[in-house]
Amino acid sequence: MSFLEYVKDKRYFVVLYLLIMSFVSLIMFLGFNQVNPFNKILYTNIICFVIASLYITIGYFYRRMFYQEIKNLIESNQEETMARMPDGQNNEQKLIFNLLKKNHKEHVKHLETLYDQKLDQQEFIISWIHEVKIPIAASRLLMENCEDKTTNFLIDKFEDELHKIDGYIEQALYYSRIDSFSKDYFISEVSTNQLIKNSVKKYAKLFINKGIHFEMDDTEQFVQSDKKWFGFIIDQLFANALKYTDEDGTIAVLFEEDSNEKRLLIQDNGIGIKPEDINRVFEKGFTGATGRNYAKSTGMGLYLAKQLANKLGHNITIGSEENEYTKVTIHFPKIQNYYQL
Repeated sequence: MSFLEYVKDKRYFVVLYLLIMSFVSLIMFLGFNQVNPFNKILYTNIICFVIASLYITIGYFYRRMFYQEIKNLIESNQEETMARMPDGQNNEQKLIFNLLKKNHKEHVKHLETLYDQKLDQQEFIISWIHEVKIPIAASRLLMENCEDKTTNFLIDKFEDELHKIDGYIEQALYYSRIDSFSKDYFISEVSTNQLIKNSVKKYAKLFINKGIHFEMDDTEQFVQSDKKWFGFIIDQLFANALKYTDEDGTIAVLFEEDSNEKRLLIQDNGIGIKPEDINRVFEKGFTGATGRNYAKSTGMGLYLAKQLANKLGHNITIGSEENEYTKVTIHFPKIQNYYQL
């Protein structure tokens, strides 16, 4: 900062000084009953002008190094600018620096969150591309080896692969909307039976092909939830149960209720989950030993189900015993303020 710029910043002090000296000069002129009072007025103004000039000049040189350090930081390309900021020379500057550091800290935290989200999305996209290429490659193999296959067989197989692609696309669609969830939900009384029947109908072919039995009490049950998002959660749980249940297995749906909550249970007698994996099945991209060895998996189904259930004010827990069963429970607390979702 140049001396003129500094004086410009002190313009209010200069104006106040001129007003005071004008007032003092006027009082001296009117108050002194002497001949030729101008000498004393001139002398007083010169002395005060020198003192004021010294005050401004000394103040400028006192702060010049501080301003120069700030200017160098602004013009430099160095990172961690806030960490290199000089200490404030007065309480005002310290307050401003504290505010800047606070804003900088919040900005860095926000950037880190965005960076983590970008990495998560990048990992999901890469995983998704790898998984969606599998049914595409399978379809291409079917076309290359279709000579000895019947039309019905080929249609059936193509339908299976298209169903897989559709499932992956649906996962990607819901994953892309998960951050804007608060703008796209409506809580109402939802029939769990109807949503479960819709999901079973969606996966009917897989039920039939694997000969899996489905059991559910027909008593109508209602919970407070968003129909679309809750339906997607149920779809993911059924897709997961069907994937890891062997032929002629059973998937059962139960409904429980007590004074605190309602519970929807989806239980299969499939291969179960290893004890070392049970606490990680809701992590993004986690496939575990089962997902890697038994079936192809993106590790996103249970993650999305858990995230969306939490956003709806529900909760999902899982219990399993390897080679015996897996039971997923959706909890619906009865005391819930949905305006805070």
